[in-house]
Amino acid sequence: MKAYLLVLLIAAAVTYLTTPIARWVALRSGAITAVRARDVHSIPTPRLGGIAMLAGIAVALLVASQIPFLEGVFEDSRRAWGILGAATMVCLLGVADDIWDLDWVTKLVGQVLAAGYLAWSGVLLYQLPIGGVLIASPRLWLFLTILTVVVAMNAVNFVDGLDGLAAGMIAIGGTAFFVYSYLLTKSASPTDVSNLATLVIAVLVGACLGFLPHNFHPARIFMGDSGSMLIGLLIAAAAIVVTGQIDPEVVSNRQTIPAFLPILLPIAVLLLPLLDMGLAVTRRVGAGTSPFHPDRMHLHHRLLALGHSHQRAVVIMYLWTAVFAFGAAALVMFSTTTVLVLLAVGVLVASGLTLGPLRGRVHTSSLATPVPVPDAPRIDLPGSDEGNHP
Repeated sequence: MKAYLLVLLIAAAVTYLTTPIARWVALRSGAITAVRARDVHSIPTPRLGGIAMLAGIAVALLVASQIPFLEGVFEDSRRAWGILGAATMVCLLGVADDIWDLDWVTKLVGQVLAAGYLAWSGVLLYQLPIGGVLIASPRLWLFLTILTVVVAMNAVNFVDGLDGLAAGMIAIGGTAFFVYSYLLTKSASPTDVSNLATLVIAVLVGACLGFLPHNFHPARIFMGDSGSMLIGLLIAAAAIVVTGQIDPEVVSNRQTIPAFLPILLPIAVLLLPLLDMGLAVTRRVGAGTSPFHPDRMHLHHRLLALGHSHQRAVVIMYLWTAVFAFGAAALVMFSTTTVLVLLAVGVLVASGLTLGPLRGRVHTSSLATPVPVPDAPRIDLPGSDEGNHP
């Protein structure tokens, strides 16, 4: 555990210290999010925060490779460094988009290439831990791996519409994922708890925590596509690694659900982003517009329309993430019945805070039918950060 906490702190420290450099680069290169009709922020803000997050992650992984406790993780160095390579690819893709506003086709192709490289490096879905059954269709698993990674990247990208929202949600959900992965690995292999998925999540949480002080409202820098796609890819990579590292034959009956469905926790972490993306696509297609047509009806926009302040809306989204993520992680330690009771209590509390008396006056005009955004220069695949998402 100490080794994981060390690399987490290193990722946080490096990200925190290099974020001002990323901000300077963004200002010099013109990677600045202007204020548009659909935006929440009120002043032009630089992006490229993903550069600092990648720096923190890379340094932390380099240090981790020299720690004896984690040497087993790097025995198959192709996977470990393949994750870093794919993360670098999507970060650079995001940097290009943050500076030059790439079209959505170019971005999608780049995302598929990065996901394909991840699979080529050995981070590939090849089984679900149900009796260790292998599916004899490598092409199917390759397709599902690429699809999983691309969806995760765009889901995070989609929800990142308020200062500190994506970084905080992934930090909270990632912490639950870290506990889940660590305890499950400890149960399956008590003598060796070194685990690639746990390591990846530790450095990801560290990078998010290091970036948050610069990104929380009022944000001095946005993470941009370079950051949102980066953290989405790492969440997906950790989820994929878990499916191949847990042996269900040695997991106790109490842990049947997390052992049989290791994808459950990542889905819980990304539940709000996935829900937001699904609702947006359904809403826009139903209105006869493109699924990538920007509007102001995302979940965070609805919280603002309910009368919540910027900070309170972000905290409420944090709370919902914690309820679902830690609810899923609790399956490692508690019975299903106990978890469902605790989850129900958490949902009631979160609902009360969302709809309760703390909110201000409802702004119904904010929930009007989506209208064209005249100053949006492009139709973007789930856009970048607080000032660029559709």
